[in-house]
Amino acid sequence: MVDEVADEVPENDDIEKSRMPLVDHLTELRKRLLLSVIAFLVLFFVCFYFAGVFFNFLVQPLADVWEGEAGRQLIYTALTEKFFTEIKVAFFAAAFIAFPVFATQIWFFVAPGLFKREKKAFLPFLIATPVLFFAGGVFVYYVLLPVAWEFFASFEQLAGEGSMAISLVPKVNEYLSLVMRLIFAFGLSFELPIVLLILVKVGITSPAGLRKKRRYAIVVAFVAAAILTPPDPLSQLALALPIIMLYEASIFIASKMMKNVQTGEPEET
Repeated sequence: MVDEVADEVPENDDIEKSRMPLVDHLTELRKRLLLSVIAFLVLFFVCFYFAGVFFNFLVQPLADVWEGEAGRQLIYTALTEKFFTEIKVAFFAAAFIAFPVFATQIWFFVAPGLFKREKKAFLPFLIATPVLFFAGGVFVYYVLLPVAWEFFASFEQLAGEGSMAISLVPKVNEYLSLVMRLIFAFGLSFELPIVLLILVKVGITSPAGLRKKRRYAIVVAFVAAAILTPPDPLSQLALALPIIMLYEASIFIASKMMKNVQTGEPEET
């Protein structure tokens, strides 16, 4: 007990020394926001220069479906459509690439007010957030899009007696909107373990509580998939199943985390 108090005193002293008046906090916040904005703007202009490369990368899954078929193309029907599409591409790419800068600035702003044990608890979540979002995007690009585009392209039909030819000719802005919607839907869904583990860590819920609410979580997963993805069973199932798997993984990790706390072992997150 005496050792715990002795350990707590230096931490309290560190917090007292790091306290700043409100004006200083606002100045520090402005500095962090300014650095984040500058980093984003620089990356935005760089990404805008390479917007065509990024867009071609996003179109590649559809190009693979159409490989060997002559005359396939994407179109735009408004004079400004392609220009604003490239702006959107640059914005999304810059926001994604700049996220480590945003996270670092958040850490520099928050860290001085945290105890050492709180820093150790918070830092893994901060690092895992972009990693899980990236994993969601990778899942969409390499797993979902090839299957989904082949499925949707199969609805084309040739001209025949009593039927007209129906060809798929996507618009660039609609294609980008659909792809980014899927990437953000899966990226955010892959953040589920972070949210649940934080709730467990602060005592709002527990592994037993998560197990008890499993059936409700399954229903919510399918509802969220219906809202976040296009209205087709393939995309909805492709999102709902990973959410359920991540929920189960969160229960396993939370159980291990709580066990380590109870046995006095270092926590693993």
